Amino acid sequence: MALLRQVRHWWRELSGEAVYDRYAAHARAHGQVPKSRREFERERMDAREADPREGFRCC
Repeated sequence: MALLRQVRHWWRELSGEAVYDRYAAHARAHGQVPKSRREFERERMDAREADPREGFRCC
């Protein structure tokens, strides 16, 4: 069971799924209401597309 938890943890880290959880925990720790996951992901995607160092998104 521990192996399954580790695999899940690393999968979430590699896929970027855990980013929102860290953001929400940080916002709550500082007394803020976190954005919705949809808002967070939209802003994250917009920032990635605006930064030429992140690569080119074709579609």
